Order: sequence, then C-alpha cells, then structure tokens
Amino acid sequence: MTLEDLKIFVAVCEAGSFSAVARELGCTQPAVSQHIARLERELQTPLLERSSTGVAPTGAGSTLREAALDGLDSIATGVRRIAELREGEAGSVAITTGGTSVRHFMRGSVVRFRKRHPRVRLEFVPADSTPSCLEILRRNNADLALVTIGEPVRGIEQRIVVEQKPRLLVRSDHRFAQRKKLRIRELEGIRYISLAERTTSYGLLKRAFARDGVSLEVTMSVDDFDTACVFVELGLGQAIVPAMQAKNFAQSGRVTSVEIDGLEPVAIGWAARRWSALSSGATAFVEIFHREMKKQQSVPGLRVVD
Repeated sequence: MTLEDLKIFVAVCEAGSFSAVARELGCTQPAVSQHIARLERELQTPLLERSSTGVAPTGAGSTLREAALDGLDSIATGVRRIAELREGEAGSVAITTGGTSVRHFMRGSVVRFRKRHPRVRLEFVPADSTPSCLEILRRNNADLALVTIGEPVRGIEQRIVVEQKPRLLVRSDHRFAQRKKLRIRELEGIRYISLAERTTSYGLLKRAFARDGVSLEVTMSVDDFDTACVFVELGLGQAIVPAMQAKNFAQSGRVTSVEIDGLEPVAIGWAARRWSALSSGATAFVEIFHREMKKQQSVPGLRVVD
C-alpha cells in the first residue's frame, strides 16, 4: 500500500469513474486500475462496486476512503506547517467562488488580510456555480470555497456565515418599486430573469415557489446576479437576488429591491475538505471575513450567523 495508491483510490471514489481519474492524471485506465487492485489484494476485500453507471465504494471501501482522507489531509497539514516554519508566515491560500462574490462579499476582507499577512499569497480560482466550486475543492485545487449552502455534500465540510432574505429587484420606474413588501403570489406573471439551472440558488428558489404553488416563467437565464441586474436596468425583466447584492445594486439609483414575504433566507458560507487540515493563512482569512461581514449586519434581510 503506497501513498499514491490511496490518493488514486480516493480520487476514483469521488469521481465515480476510472476513466475520469485517468484523464485527470494523464495516464491510462489500466494504470489506475492497478492501484485499486493492489489495495484490494493487500486488504483481501473488494473496495469498489462496478456498475454500468460507474463505480462506488463498498462498505469496506467507504471505511478506507474516510481513513485515507483523514491521513492525506493530516499529511498535507504537516507539510504546510513545515513550510510555514521554514518560510515564516509565507505560504498561499487558494479560494474558489463565483465570479461576483469577491465584489459583493470579499473586498474588505482581502484588503485587511493583505495588510495583516503581506507574505501570504492569495489565489482566487474562478467557478460559475456552487457545484463547480465543490468540484474544485474535491480535486484539492483550492483550500476554501465561498458558496451557497445547500444539502450536505459527502467529503466536504460546510459552515454558514450569513443568511440572506431574497429580494425582488426591479427597475426604479416599475410598478413594484414603491412597495415595501410583496407576497409570493404577487410575483406570478413577472418577467423572471433567473440564474442558470445548475446553480444552487436556482434550485432553492424553485423548491420554495413550488411549495407555495407559484409558477414563475423564466424569460431569461444568466450566470450571475450582476448580469441579472444589468438586464433589470435595461427593462428586460425582474430578478430575485440576495440581500447583499440587492443593497449594492440599489446604490446606482436605477434599480430598487423589495422584500418578499414568505421566502426562506439563503445561506452563504465556507466549504472545505477538512477544517482541521486548513493552513493558518486559510483560517486567518475565514476569521477576517467573519468580522468584516459583521459590519454589514445593518443590511436589510442579512443576518450574520455566530
């Protein structure tokens, strides 16, 4: 049993495919299979179940996967700490998030972090949705992900930082612009500018409207809330956006946002493979981010979670 065997075994478990891991590593599928076969011979038990749709860990495989993840993360933590001891505070923190999250949530945190930790390199890995961010984490290509928190995800630990009430974004001359609050049923018939179906926010809102028996016709689909705001400004429809974005968009004077009564808040927070395995730089960024978000508690519809 080698470290490489365990790394490839974990990768196959998470990808559910030998060929996907082979492509990622730039090797052949038989080469990947040899690593798994060696583990199964040594442990004298099947670790993966093969089917027409891919592979999944057996009971024994799940046990080994969890133990391997703990071990690999502990090794990674040790290597990082040795590097920190060798280089002082120097190191790097890789964060993956949606394209506009830095603008709306992180600007103050980045400035404060750079001042306090000037030798730590910050790297931002772009992604277009929460699932994309989580996939980047799984591949160990980022330390942290700032995402919309949805259902629990195997192999990923999530922590909520803020909860935001969704608000209806309309142009300032729209008939709803003077309203303080709207009921969900009043939204039926709007020209709804939606996020793409692959996003977590889309799924959360779709389920919320279905519970209330409200059907919204999607007239346009966009990749991010900033693009939705541009189309609202152009008079092409209305969008439902989180509280922080609503507050920032309204500063232009071209759009306004209205509270939607009955919609549950959307949770935003951090995701990581293992909190205990994060570097000191990564944990410092999380702490600074939380303090910066507390400064935004006056934003209507936003609540910071302690």
